[in-house]
Amino acid sequence: LQEKAEEVYRLYQSSALSSHPVVALSELRSLCAGLCPDERTFYLLLLQLQKEKRVTILEQNGEKIVKFARGLHAKVSPMNDVDIGVYQLMQSEQLLSQKVESLSQEAEKCKEDARSACRAGKKQLALRCLKAKRRTERRIEELHSKLDAVQGILDRIYASQTDQMVFNAYQAGVGALKLSMKDVTVERAENLVDQIQELCDTQDEVAQTLAGVGINGLAEMDSEELEKELDSLLQDSSKDSLELPPVPQKVLSAPISDAELEAELEQLSV
Repeated sequence: LQEKAEEVYRLYQSSALSSHPVVALSELRSLCAGLCPDERTFYLLLLQLQKEKRVTILEQNGEKIVKFARGLHAKVSPMNDVDIGVYQLMQSEQLLSQKVESLSQEAEKCKEDARSACRAGKKQLALRCLKAKRRTERRIEELHSKLDAVQGILDRIYASQTDQMVFNAYQAGVGALKLSMKDVTVERAENLVDQIQELCDTQDEVAQTLAGVGINGLAEMDSEELEKELDSLLQDSSKDSLELPPVPQKVLSAPISDAELEAELEQLSV
């Protein structure tokens, strides 16, 4: 039962009926005809889905309707007025579409009858057929306007449901963010920054101390003695004129290749 019930649920989710969670029991029975060869098996699977809280069933105006849970692991919510209203609108949309299709076929038949009457030379009969065709077409236009209105209402309902989902997601996100930031305060952040700065200062002092130790571990020379030595070097350099070698005029030779370097290295080794 559990395996078959899971198949029924997945079959519904992959069908066109899943555009809205509420579906007529008769439509669901037709959809599951391949999985449930007899009515007893079908109702047993529905009972199993009810037990798992994945569907709920309600009788509305003598017709049973079924509401499915959204998502594979979600629990079905009780059927409310919005669900019933949307289901009734969807039924109205389906009936209007069927009526428009039927009237379209009727208008086409009137057109064929008018053509046949013209061929038979029955002009008055052809005119009556054309008038009936015009009346049918006007009726189709009226039904189209009503169908557009119903579809517009359904689109608005679906949009509002989507907006509600987004709102709930934002609300959950804000709650999670508050929960994750509950221990974070400005004072604690400032203290943390102060601790980091203190550690950095300590590290700088250690680095400066290590940099002042010589290779042999001798103490650093006195800074005053270094300054005196630097002054004497500057005075000596100002007395002596700096003579630079002449700029070479010879064109520099091309760089030596790796092969030439290897050959020279072999000669040096020999």
